[in-house]
Amino acid sequence: MFYTGSSFPSEYQNDAFVTMRGSWNRSKPAGYGVVRVKFENGQPVRTEEFLTGFLVDNNRSHFARPVGIVQHSDGSLLVSDDTNGVIYRVARAN
Repeated sequence: MFYTGSSFPSEYQNDAFVTMRGSWNRSKPAGYGVVRVKFENGQPVRTEEFLTGFLVDNNRSHFARPVGIVQHSDGSLLVSDDTNGVIYRVARAN
C-alpha cells in the first residue's frame, strides 16, 4: 500500500507499507510485521521495520499474523490479523 495520507510525517509520502504475514514452516520464524519501503525518485531504495512485536517467546512463536493493510481516511493505517480476527489501527501520536 502506497501512503498518500497526511497523518504521518511528510517523508512517508508515497512510500510503501507491506505486511509480512510470517512463516509457518521454518525452524526460526520470519516475517510477522509491517515494513516500510522507502522510495526516492520513484525507485525503492531500502526497507525498514515499521510495526513489530508479533513474535513472542524469544522469537520462537507468534501471537498475531499481519495480513492486509489499508490507509484509513484519517491517514492512519489499518492492519488485519488473521490469527485473532482483529484489525489494528496504527496512528501517529501527537
